[in-house]
Amino acid sequence: MIRVNVSITNVSAERFWGAHKPIPPIKISTNLNLVAVEKKKEDILEVPFVLTINYNPSIAQINLKGKAFVTGNKDEIGKIHKDYKEKKPPPGNIVQSISNVVFVESVLISKILNIPPPIPLPRIPAKGPSDKKTSKLDYSA
Repeated sequence: MIRVNVSITNVSAERFWGAHKPIPPIKISTNLNLVAVEKKKEDILEVPFVLTINYNPSIAQINLKGKAFVTGNKDEIGKIHKDYKEKKPPPGNIVQSISNVVFVESVLISKILNIPPPIPLPRIPAKGPSDKKTSKLDYSA
């Protein structure tokens, strides 16, 4: 069984938009880059990563850097490292573990900067006067 421990080592965030100006409609682009998969011991991999979040128009930017430490038995770790050297993508559970940590942290940072969070939040549609049916939640962006 593989275990992933994610550690953020660098945080950079800046709001460019004036604090009292209303925020216009925006597009948010996120890029999670796994920089490498380095074998530290037979049963440990180090996976440095960088998350960049850009807002368009340019109201803010968030950058997080860190390392994920992947532990498991030497056969599992060896296969992941071999696959990386063969340019195969890392297992989804490693990427998911990193994503879970960095996106939660980026939401907290966006709250501090008073900017929209970098993940879409569920929207509850407004009910009209004739709408007596149970409404469905729309999770589209």
